[in-house]
Amino acid sequence: MAEEKRKRGRPRKNPEAVAEPHEKPAKRRGRPPKNKANETAVSAKNLVYKPVNAWDNKTMTESKIEKFSKGYKAFLDKAKTEREFVREAEDLAIRNGFVDIEKILSEKTPLNPGDKVYRIVRKKLMLLAVIGEKPCEEGTRMIGAHIDSPRVDIKQNPLYESTDMVFLKTHYYGGIKKYQWLTIPLALHGTIVKADGSIIDISIGEDPGDPVFTITDLLPHLAKEQMEKKLNEAFKGEDMNVLVGSRPDPDKEAKDRFKLNILKILNEKYGITEEDFVSSELQMVPAFKAQDIGFDRSMIGAYGHDDRVCAYPALMAILDTVKPEYTAVCVLTDKEEIGSVGNTGAQSRALENFLADLCALTTGGEYSDRLLRSCLYSSKMLSADVNAAVDPNFEGTHDKLNAAYLGKGIAIMKFGGSKGKSGASDAHAEFVGEIRRLFNENQVPWHITELGAVDKGGGGTIAMMIANLGVDVIDVGVPVLSMHAPFEVVSKADVYAAYKGYYGFVK
Repeated sequence: MAEEKRKRGRPRKNPEAVAEPHEKPAKRRGRPPKNKANETAVSAKNLVYKPVNAWDNKTMTESKIEKFSKGYKAFLDKAKTEREFVREAEDLAIRNGFVDIEKILSEKTPLNPGDKVYRIVRKKLMLLAVIGEKPCEEGTRMIGAHIDSPRVDIKQNPLYESTDMVFLKTHYYGGIKKYQWLTIPLALHGTIVKADGSIIDISIGEDPGDPVFTITDLLPHLAKEQMEKKLNEAFKGEDMNVLVGSRPDPDKEAKDRFKLNILKILNEKYGITEEDFVSSELQMVPAFKAQDIGFDRSMIGAYGHDDRVCAYPALMAILDTVKPEYTAVCVLTDKEEIGSVGNTGAQSRALENFLADLCALTTGGEYSDRLLRSCLYSSKMLSADVNAAVDPNFEGTHDKLNAAYLGKGIAIMKFGGSKGKSGASDAHAEFVGEIRRLFNENQVPWHITELGAVDKGGGGTIAMMIANLGVDVIDVGVPVLSMHAPFEVVSKADVYAAYKGYYGFVK
């Protein structure tokens, strides 16, 4: 009978369905459930990739941006050639505790985590390193930039007079639009090695009261034929002669009196003769200083942003690095504008030699070629080079979805090259992802870019040479307006973003 009552009454609960003591039944009243439509809207926002302007980055205050930009402008004015850059960089390195690695090698002193060393090659290439906690065999973290810029070089037998004026013959260096170098004030920088082997460094046109020089152009009234020609035909490299004088020597019987007067001035001031030009490296660079641009002073106009706007932040990043996890290396190369050739370019063995010495000095001399190869294979580099920013005055030069923009922070360029990525170093997706995560975690403003629209042109960086060594490398640099012109333009926010990104990578 009891069994029948149970069947007719309320059914017994399934023991397995009984709620645990901590579980509470859902309340029907109170807070309403979340709005599903709102959840969808938030998710959609997170799905879209949209670069944010670097000035809106909360970790980059205006005071930090302005302070860093001030130091950069001052450095630019003192370092208009690769030799000058190296001199200034060495001074800063020594003040920050870096020691010439040649001294370490001669004393056979081992290197320990936190030690700082540097090497200078032919006064035009510089390498710096801060020894990390992990052995070099496990790889390094490198930033590589170039410190040469397009310019007008002086030929080895340059001085001549014509129509009672004196000129210097030139040969332009790197990719330039020749007409941009005409009718602007130029300064003479460089080095002369005299017959006795003594060396003279020259800089004329930078200090107040210094004379400047210029390359003349034809007035519009007589330039009908010139203006009907294509740009690459209207201005000839062989005609880019620099005007340097027009006063004759007092001796009216002398031959080439105007040229002779210049030679006497140079001999009196520097003790040189005409033959000394043969063993000289002289360059004409714009005489103007780095200046703020815009009512809001948000940009910097200067000569040599390509590539000192990346080289300077790279240098500052390595100087500020203390006891990194991996050995941090800064590579400042020469000759990039003409193919990274020569023994001071990225194609030289300078980097390999430097890393070999680091491997030897951090292993108690137990060096082997296998150790160096392992170091290279495990190393990673940011190729710190500029990118061409979109200029709204020139439509059609970029794919705007994949272009560099002024003020959007660091420009990450997965590949360069031209015409089907010819001559490119195409970074692997895994490394791109690693850099993207790093920048996001460190709140570094960045955007993904190409150099220009497909089939519009293109260009290369040192990335290809470094990749050939087995290193993972990607181009990460600052967008520039009027690249390769005597007066280039960058955003102050992008300059500081570069430093922030480079420092985050090597620390």
